[in-house]
Amino acid sequence: MEDQEMQLKVRRVTDKFTESMYVLANEPSVALYRLQEHVRRSLPELVQHKTDMQSWEEQSQGAIYTVEYACSAVKSMNNSSLYFKNIDSLLRQAISMKEQINNSQGRSCALPLETCYVDIT
Repeated sequence: MEDQEMQLKVRRVTDKFTESMYVLANEPSVALYRLQEHVRRSLPELVQHKTDMQSWEEQSQGAIYTVEYACSAVKSMNNSSLYFKNIDSLLRQAISMKEQINNSQGRSCALPLETCYVDIT
């Protein structure tokens, strides 16, 4: 009887030991399965976020280029004041010459000088 009891106890211990070994051996597989499951679920969303970020980056790069181009255009306009003053002087000379021609031909400009010329400065 004691022999049967001993065999039963040994069998229980070996069964428990086998079960423990089975669980320990399969635990990494279960963990890897859970990781794979998580990646499979979250990957499409991550890809969408990456695509959105790339699109936003392209749009912002385009906006930055536009702003830089506009700033350089404004800066170059500041440098053109000398040319506008020169144009103003030439227009005044042209109007003066036109009045001299009209006066020499006996006809004067019917409009006053202020209406014939608009100051652009």
